[in-house]
Amino acid sequence: MSRSSDQSGNAANPSSGGQVDPSGYAAIRSVLRIQPFRRLWIVLGAASFGDWLGLLATALFAASQVQGSTAQGAAFGGVTAIRLLPALVLGPVAGVFADRFDRRWTMVICDLLRFVLFASIPLYALSGAAGGLVVGWALIATFLIESLTLLWIPAKEAAVPNLIPRARLEAANQLTLITTYGLTPVAAAIGLAVLDRGVRGAVGGDLPSWAEPAQLALWFNSFSRLATALVVAFGIKEISEAQRGEAERAEQSMFRQFSEGWKYIGQTPLVRGLVLGIFGAFAGGGIVVGTAKFFANSLGAGDAAFSLLFGAIFVGLALGIGLGPMVVKEMSRRRWFGMSIVLASAAVMTLAFAIHLSMAIVGAVLVGAGAGMAFLAGTTLLGGEVADEVRGRVFAVVQIGTRLVLILAIGLSSVLVGVGGSRKLEIADLGLSISSTRLLLLAAGAAGIFAGISAFGQMDDKKGVPVLADLWGSIRGRPLMPAEPFVSAGLFVVFEGGEGAGKSTQLTALAERLRGQGCDVVVTREPGATGVGRRIRSLVLDTSGDDAPSPRAEALLYAADRAHHVATVVRPALVRGGVVISDRYVDSSLAYQGAGRTLPVDEVSWLSSWATGGLKPDLVVLLDVEPHTGLSRVASRNTGTDRLEAESIAFHERVRYAFLDLAAADPKRYLVLDASRPVDEISKLVVRRVEEMLGKPGGIVHPRPAQGPDTSVQPELSDAELVTMEHKT
Repeated sequence: MSRSSDQSGNAANPSSGGQVDPSGYAAIRSVLRIQPFRRLWIVLGAASFGDWLGLLATALFAASQVQGSTAQGAAFGGVTAIRLLPALVLGPVAGVFADRFDRRWTMVICDLLRFVLFASIPLYALSGAAGGLVVGWALIATFLIESLTLLWIPAKEAAVPNLIPRARLEAANQLTLITTYGLTPVAAAIGLAVLDRGVRGAVGGDLPSWAEPAQLALWFNSFSRLATALVVAFGIKEISEAQRGEAERAEQSMFRQFSEGWKYIGQTPLVRGLVLGIFGAFAGGGIVVGTAKFFANSLGAGDAAFSLLFGAIFVGLALGIGLGPMVVKEMSRRRWFGMSIVLASAAVMTLAFAIHLSMAIVGAVLVGAGAGMAFLAGTTLLGGEVADEVRGRVFAVVQIGTRLVLILAIGLSSVLVGVGGSRKLEIADLGLSISSTRLLLLAAGAAGIFAGISAFGQMDDKKGVPVLADLWGSIRGRPLMPAEPFVSAGLFVVFEGGEGAGKSTQLTALAERLRGQGCDVVVTREPGATGVGRRIRSLVLDTSGDDAPSPRAEALLYAADRAHHVATVVRPALVRGGVVISDRYVDSSLAYQGAGRTLPVDEVSWLSSWATGGLKPDLVVLLDVEPHTGLSRVASRNTGTDRLEAESIAFHERVRYAFLDLAAADPKRYLVLDASRPVDEISKLVVRRVEEMLGKPGGIVHPRPAQGPDTSVQPELSDAELVTMEHKT
């Protein structure tokens, strides 16, 4: 007999939350206590402020060098657009530099060169050159600066995971992303405005060329890069010390390293799913940005609405990055990544149906929140799970691809929305705008959802665990566990039912029948199948003492027995191909401790799933008996009663209906039989079902194709064999 069980799955990844608090102020403080990272974060914050200041200042500076609104607009747009072009030229090999050479010195050299290039722009203007020449040099310098940035970013991103413990990588990314995309852009915009007002107030009247705020901002950006280079060179030597395999990689050709990087991305499901999801998310975001102006007009609003929508996206981005991990807690970051993309994309789709600005703002916040959570989860996974030897190349592909996808999405969406007009359709006094803008948003959202689901499917590390239940459990602090990896070649049958249902009789009859056919049969029970279990059984069932365990203690004792029972008896027998027949299993805890003791059933279920490693029986035979009938059978044995048998009729009623509800929720895995019927009749039905699962009714077991434990088919029963459930009629 050979049957591959569907009980396999990967254990929760340490980077997916781990056993420590993955979020919150405590995690941030613990990251900042790591000196190399703290130094890097401080200089990165200053450099990020300078970069945003420089982005604004360079564009404004170029525009100020020419006359006329058209020329100024062209200069402003040209300097901004050219920052994206190096990705097309240098992008494909940028990651090879980060993996081939010492990352610390790559960062230092790039920053020193950027220091010189940033400073050269205002210096050239001070030389008295014509405005057109100054703009030309600003364009060239910007192109070179961005080319160096493409080399610097992969080196930095690949170096950070080596400076901090893996469990704190997410907190480090939170801190870095919020600083880079939340605090410093706002600070730069405010700083440039304050600088302009302050300088004009101090000088009065027309400003000399050297005192132009744009030039001062460029000087600040230049020296911030010099400071970063010095700190990394002399204060964070750990970047070089942590890099592995540099000598071996230097012996390879750059072309080979380049091709190996792409091959690694294509053949690794995690990275492939990450790249697909990130590109999909940025494409959707680009379409939102490209259509935002037209969308605001379709709502009957103006430029103020456009600004509100644009700001709402960044508010959502900050909320997703800052609060996301605190909400989902220990949920698998692989799952969280795909779910975040689906959230952002679904929010894009809702924008297409917004009929009021308030609805659009809520949708924009959700778009930003989903994108922020996906960005954080993706960055953390790339840093924590991609091998150090190829990390730079992977980060380079992501950063280059996102830039290109963003450019294409913004450009194409801006063109497409102008193709179709916007018509008003009045429905019940509501102004519903049906336009190319809304259709494009709808298509973008659908495409993003597809990308998120595809990424989720490739990266999911908890196969078989319901997604929404896992999310809810994670929010509550009890994420569902995937099944432990193992291959079952046997069959796991469990008998369940209330007191006096006749489980032992039917279990013995089935075991004798299968042994007669040559099967390896293991008969077991819960609690009490092992030495540990027997001691636990005496604690939970013995009525001789007065010290009865409390309901929660009772549930924990049963879970302890079950964990040991599965590890030492059930799994070993299934691996060798045996048929395991157990008197009670998880359902008894759900019925007796959950319904009977009125403990939260989801908590008992989580506890049992954790104790068993997610192992489910292939078949549950539920012998349904009316409590009065069952207890009278127990009393007729004259063997005394245990603690559970002595409970009230109301207790046993709750237990009975809990069993029936469990069977109704998963009918393919259950065989529900009326325990008041003749013993032989019940035995025939049980044997028939088990032999069909084994593959040869009436004969010895033969090998069968691999199938999961939940794929067994309910056999068709004759009218005489159908079971009547009294509570269902």
